[in-house]
Amino acid sequence: MYIVHSTVVVPADKADEVIHIYNHRSKLVDQAPGFQSFMLLQNERKPHELTVQITWETKEDYLRWARGEDFKRVHELEKQYPDQELAAIVPQVNKYNVVAR
Repeated sequence: MYIVHSTVVVPADKADEVIHIYNHRSKLVDQAPGFQSFMLLQNERKPHELTVQITWETKEDYLRWARGEDFKRVHELEKQYPDQELAAIVPQVNKYNVVAR
């Protein structure tokens, strides 16, 4: 199993807007081979820190997605947010191999 976290820190008054965006996401990733789950996590102590967690069957499945056209399409949509302040935020990405369950 392989997990990818993308964490963003947004202006405090925009956290609900970002949550709304993710609640209405395209869901293209959900159709990708090897996709297992998507979650948006909100930091309990810092509610303006949001982390997308996507779980994959294998690292290769993730890499296939990340190099594909649907990945590019999803990230192009992000650049078109009406709120350019949000569109300019660069996430911190961390990748994990699941080594015990």
